[in-house]
Amino acid sequence: MTTPKNLALFDLDHTLLPLDSDYQWADFLARTGRAGDPVEAQRLNNELMERYNAGNLTAQEAAEFMLGLLAAATTSELMEWHRIFMRDVIEPNILPVARALVDQHLQRGDLCAIVTATNEFVTAPIARAFNIPHLIATVPEMRDGRYTGAIAGVPSFQEGKVTRVNAWLDSQGLSLHSFERSYFYSDSTNDLPLLEAVTHPIAANPSPTLRQVAETRGWPILDIFKDMQDAKS
Repeated sequence: MTTPKNLALFDLDHTLLPLDSDYQWADFLARTGRAGDPVEAQRLNNELMERYNAGNLTAQEAAEFMLGLLAAATTSELMEWHRIFMRDVIEPNILPVARALVDQHLQRGDLCAIVTATNEFVTAPIARAFNIPHLIATVPEMRDGRYTGAIAGVPSFQEGKVTRVNAWLDSQGLSLHSFERSYFYSDSTNDLPLLEAVTHPIAANPSPTLRQVAETRGWPILDIFKDMQDAKS
């Protein structure tokens, strides 16, 4: 099998999607009464998002809440809830401009993967909806057919994204140096370790802090959802 010339890695939330799938999943469960007290669940969800945006949220702290939501239900219940979540929340927000970006890499034969801190349960159907064949996400621990609420292995967050990408490539006899070009699209300074590891870092819909970093370092800036952002301003 011939190694693709290029590697294309995509963050998911606020990069390919104009929303945060982790936050939206928790919000969906809270709004529909599937996460205990709706008011308290939404308060915790909002607090975690504020801390994530401020860059002072650890993977373990996020997991205690987000993965705890998975532990509260059976897998069959979760799968049915996720089907509704995809239909009502995610699919309307998979926009043609984001599909076109992904398709550009897929059509030229690049090895493509989503690399996200959000857990595999939430993001695997989203990766399939984008036709992206590989997903590197935080893995929720499962025991006796149910999620435990804990993380299995290294979380796909900050430096952990580099660790997980390197392990994934190594399992295929590859490394980042196997490719002529390696791209990573991300919106967040949490992803600086992986942005710095590839040959072509791209600030996609960047946060103000990442935009400043990208401008200083001369990285390309791609405002995928600019029209949407302008409409809201």
